[in-house]
Amino acid sequence: MVPLFVATVVAAVVLWPRDAAPRTGGGTDAPRHHGTVTRVVTEPCPPSADPEGTPATGPCGTVDVRIEDGRSAGQQVTTPVPAGPGAPRVEVGDEVVLVELTDPTDPAVSSWNIAEHQRGTPLVWVAVVFAAAIVAFGRWRGLAALAGLAASFAILLTFVLPAIGAGRSPLLVAVVGAALIMFVVLYLTHGVTAQTSVAVLGTLGSLVLTGVLATIATAATHLTGFGSEDATTLSMFQADVDLRGLLLAGIIIGSLGVLDDVTVTQAATVTELANANPGLSRLQLYRAATRVGRAHIASTVNTIVLAYAGASLPLLLLLTSDTRPLGQILTSEFLAQEIVRSAVATLGLIAAVPLTTGLAAVVTAAGSTAAQGADADALTPRPRADRTEALAALSSPPAGRPDGPDPERNAPPSTATDRWPEPNRSTDTAW
Repeated sequence: MVPLFVATVVAAVVLWPRDAAPRTGGGTDAPRHHGTVTRVVTEPCPPSADPEGTPATGPCGTVDVRIEDGRSAGQQVTTPVPAGPGAPRVEVGDEVVLVELTDPTDPAVSSWNIAEHQRGTPLVWVAVVFAAAIVAFGRWRGLAALAGLAASFAILLTFVLPAIGAGRSPLLVAVVGAALIMFVVLYLTHGVTAQTSVAVLGTLGSLVLTGVLATIATAATHLTGFGSEDATTLSMFQADVDLRGLLLAGIIIGSLGVLDDVTVTQAATVTELANANPGLSRLQLYRAATRVGRAHIASTVNTIVLAYAGASLPLLLLLTSDTRPLGQILTSEFLAQEIVRSAVATLGLIAAVPLTTGLAAVVTAAGSTAAQGADADALTPRPRADRTEALAALSSPPAGRPDGPDPERNAPPSTATDRWPEPNRSTDTAW
């Protein structure tokens, strides 16, 4: 693990943006102030200026707002009722954000408009409940998980996003940033153990495979990265950003969270199986843990697709109203991008199960063998009991109960071979 960690740190140092001045959109933002709504007056909308004289779309009226901060704190201002798509609906007592617009011809004249609701206080309470629930259930490990979450956002905001904005390769930055997040979060949350190292190795291998598959898939489908309105808007402000590479980076960063879940679970499963039955071989550990992984993957695949679908509901709803044939809709840039994203993430997830399980089986079995060899001289050998006697003892009736038919079940006494399970029986349900 040490060479991989050193290589990740060196790559981060090389890719780290230096002397990168923050880019702006070319204008200055209007002053914003907090205020409280004191009165709302609605009225019929006047006829519009078109020849037919149809009324303008509402609502219409005025809103009185008391400014809470800045040089105008305590002042009452009157603003128009917010109207238009996405306009906030305000009532008396609502806390809102005001925008002050100055007349270019006369700087002494200004007007006020309601931009949106204040969401600071509700968001703080949501964050407090979120953190309290995690700490209450996970205790110290939950606290470590919160620290890992903070570290993930710190790496994204201080390294990944500035490096991509500075013109570095988005794919390379995403792989290095994901590796940094993986090292910090996994070891911080689960401790510096062999089990965590196996999860880190499985996650890193799956991330590399996901990046390769994403590169091949986007090249084969000729995706350009202009599959969303956000990407198109970004291209107008930062023309030198590689949007296709940004798409690949998004696939890798998005896959990291689910990969962590699968690799940590598989490594923990192998460890628990080995502790429950130290006599299991590597192949037996691998087969048993893989059965758990299949059940995990079967549910996680649906999770990935639904997560992407939920994030793209407006897009999907827009496509359903499209009059084009279904084949053209599925192969459009907008939907093809989401299909590739889901498929590549799923393939990387599937590969994580055998990779992590195999590594965990090798490491766990090697650790058990080393421990047994180290303790062999210190342990007093016990006489090996006859298997038939052991099975007969396990199958014998409890003390004080006659060895005969079960009076409750009215069944004949069972033998050892009837009660002992088959040693190689699979727990998979037959279809």
